[in-house]
Amino acid sequence: MGKEFRGTIADHPDFDAGSDAEALYDAMKGFGSDKEAILDLITSRSNAERQDIRAAYKSQFGKDLIDDLKYELTGKFERLIVVLMRPPAYHDAKEIKDAIKGAGTDEKCLIEILASRTNEQIHNLVAAYKDAYGRDLEEDVIGDTSGHFKKMLVVLLQGTREEDDVVSEDLVEQDAQDLYDAGEAQWGTDEAKFIMLLGNRSVIHLQLVFDEYQKIAEKSIEDSIKSELSGDFERLMLAVVQCIRSKPMFFAKRLYKSMKGLGTADNTLIRIMVSRSEIDMLDIRECFRLRYEKSLYNMIQDDTSGDYKRTLLKLCGGDDDMAGEFFPEAAQIAYKMWEISAMTKIQLRGTVRPYQNFDPASDAQGLRKAMKGFGTDEDTIIDIVAHRSNAQRQEIRQTFKSLLGRDLMADLKSELSKNLQRLILGLMMTPAEFEAKMMKKAMEGAGTDEHALIEILVTRSNQEIQEMCSAYQNAYKKSLEDAIASDTSGHFKRILISLAQVHLHSSCIQTLTHSSYFVLYELIFYFNRIYIYIYISLALFQLTKQFFIGLGTDDRALIRIMVSRAEIDLFNIRKEFKETHDTSLHEFIQGDTSGDYRKTLLILCGGED
Repeated sequence: MGKEFRGTIADHPDFDAGSDAEALYDAMKGFGSDKEAILDLITSRSNAERQDIRAAYKSQFGKDLIDDLKYELTGKFERLIVVLMRPPAYHDAKEIKDAIKGAGTDEKCLIEILASRTNEQIHNLVAAYKDAYGRDLEEDVIGDTSGHFKKMLVVLLQGTREEDDVVSEDLVEQDAQDLYDAGEAQWGTDEAKFIMLLGNRSVIHLQLVFDEYQKIAEKSIEDSIKSELSGDFERLMLAVVQCIRSKPMFFAKRLYKSMKGLGTADNTLIRIMVSRSEIDMLDIRECFRLRYEKSLYNMIQDDTSGDYKRTLLKLCGGDDDMAGEFFPEAAQIAYKMWEISAMTKIQLRGTVRPYQNFDPASDAQGLRKAMKGFGTDEDTIIDIVAHRSNAQRQEIRQTFKSLLGRDLMADLKSELSKNLQRLILGLMMTPAEFEAKMMKKAMEGAGTDEHALIEILVTRSNQEIQEMCSAYQNAYKKSLEDAIASDTSGHFKRILISLAQVHLHSSCIQTLTHSSYFVLYELIFYFNRIYIYIYISLALFQLTKQFFIGLGTDDRALIRIMVSRAEIDLFNIRKEFKETHDTSLHEFIQGDTSGDYRKTLLILCGGED
């Protein structure tokens, strides 16, 4: 059985090259051109069919179709239609030619194309470059690049990666050890070993090697590349690794970066949308929606205009934010990803660690002194509380009670105020107490904070949920299940109660209706625990939107995330935040908070990146 088709553009069922050529000719003759007819026809034919149309156009009208299209159309719409009319290898050849001509080199374009193409695509590209420009692609790349970056590009240009049925089980552990020995295990880096292994081994073999490397190095291959390599060579090797792990995710990231912020990188957007439309656009859409909580369709719609936009949306093929459009296949794929842990293993790192010279009696006395007399020494309170682990804070609470006969939490509550009070008290609670309080806050009052409920229930382990349920019962004399049942409804209620009972099964997903689409996608994003820190970095970034439109920061969400993740994966969240949004979490906190509240958050953040 052949591989399932995952593109959005396929062969037209009633294809007739002569008829299509005539239709395009009619659309361009006379005054003006029928742009809608042109884009509708071209985006509903496969590339192979477009080549047949070009040939038929030439034989019927004695003219070159691409030349006529260039004459009749303008701007980005013209560029996109012309790219669609070229054979893929010839467009890749043109992109690389443009990337290396002139004073500067577009390294990102070189990296994207050469890191992501199959052996066959590379061979076709080399041949097309020779045919189109009468030059040797390898020689031109060598003449325009240097160092290890050049060496790896030359290796990729050979198109000699082992095919996926070549998995040398005996070599997996050896290759992982060789990569470790070439970088982390020595002073300096043996770049040649990285080049040889990452440039030649099969995709499946390297996926196994990356898993084995994680066990040996206790960090991901990506983290090692970032620490051992630099510049364009580092970016190329990271792109190769990302493509080994998941080409659709690699392209989803590239598409997002091409459209986010001011302006659009149209060359990148056009290149990816055209080149992947007959290969894996459906998978790219899934990855895009899972990672960015927004459909690729909607981002294109917001960031482009006119006939250019309409053509891109045709290539995209559908809006995954619309109920039912993407359901239920995406749910099952995401659930499977969660079940088999198909994505990379990630070493989670917090930013708050146990204090080395910890003395609970000294800390208790220090806190009491900071709160005695006229005024409060907030600096001392922040310094002690934010630099101790949660286990150490619990010892301080007990010691404060036994030494001084006072309730530390009550004293802090009376001495501090507003967001600083909420943050310090959150840090002083046990994780279970804090989560129970956050669940209570999410359900009290007129509205329910569904995002908070989902975030807490789906990102916590079974043991953490059990401890939170017990803490909720003790604090509020009501079971968490009953509280959820009385404050939510429908499928949302069923799923949340299942999570609170620690019994979520695939049947929950399979029985969801289209009306539960939003909830489903929130859950999908969390299901693979590898995505947890990615999601939370995005949740933090959503807070900036409130700031920019003048509504202020959602401090409850900010406190909840910073407190609950500080000892688990806040370091990873920081890295993902920076990579995804081109601004550091430190900068966001610095610009959007103030005073002692900001000071405490920055200590928890742990660094500037």
